[in-house]
Amino acid sequence: MTSTSSNTGIGPSNSAGDRLPIKMLNDRILVRHGDAEGERRSTGGILIPATAQVGKRLTWAEIVSAGPNVRNMEIGDRVLFNPEDRYEVEVGGTDYIILRERDVHAVAAERLEEGSTGLYL
Repeated sequence: MTSTSSNTGIGPSNSAGDRLPIKMLNDRILVRHGDAEGERRSTGGILIPATAQVGKRLTWAEIVSAGPNVRNMEIGDRVLFNPEDRYEVEVGGTDYIILRERDVHAVAAERLEEGSTGLYL
């Protein structure tokens, strides 16, 4: 796979009101967590409150930006990671998560259907 680095326009605003680009470094990826960490529904339709004790549960997020040394992921891929192994950052009123490539357990993307399992463990 090719390494993907990107400058995304999600950074803090400058004096002109435009967003400054953010470039991730080394093997870091910036992801946006799509689901709120509140109540959720099981596949059977059972409502699970936010206060319910859940064991170690991995979560999915979408890659927004990737550093130059990221080898197996691209912007737009969904990644599976442990929510305890993360650094949170707020940029322009939006919450993002910074991960290392080694903290990702699996990658999901349509481009992986070309003869690969799609898992990078």
